[in-house]
Amino acid sequence: MIFRILVWLMMMVGGGALGLFLDRRWLPLLQRSVPFHALTLALGVPALWLVIRISRNTGRLLGREGREGDLPRGDTNRLVTEGVYGCMRHPMHLGLFFFPLSLALLIGSPTFILLIAPLEALFMLTMVKLMEEPEAIAKFGDAYREYQQRVPMFNLRPDCLRLLLRTPEL
Repeated sequence: MIFRILVWLMMMVGGGALGLFLDRRWLPLLQRSVPFHALTLALGVPALWLVIRISRNTGRLLGREGREGDLPRGDTNRLVTEGVYGCMRHPMHLGLFFFPLSLALLIGSPTFILLIAPLEALFMLTMVKLMEEPEAIAKFGDAYREYQQRVPMFNLRPDCLRLLLRTPEL
């Protein structure tokens, strides 16, 4: 868990720093453009709000439905397949994929927006497939394999997105 948080922080800080460095070299006029920064800020604030809302909603659902007994914060021992988890297996990750883009928009770095954030999202998708899925199989066994057969990793159907964004019952 600590390793993943450190990788996440390195991606965000490193992506922002690299984006600003490359912008200074490749796009100095755009980097100083007030209208561009006003636009990216106007897009970045709601994007970050969505990321936070999705993370909060899915985290609360996992905390409430995915834990039996006394477990450390963030751990689960029960496979959650209802609610938004009945539409997609990784709804929290779907929201987190947009965190690099929302940060890039807030910073106003064109290179981060167009190059680095998509690469970071692709890296996160790869890590979900190569790390999260095998860990879930190891933890939940055949129940997770059956869940994989029934439910896609991600789902952008409007009804699933409504479930993802609605305020969960406490």
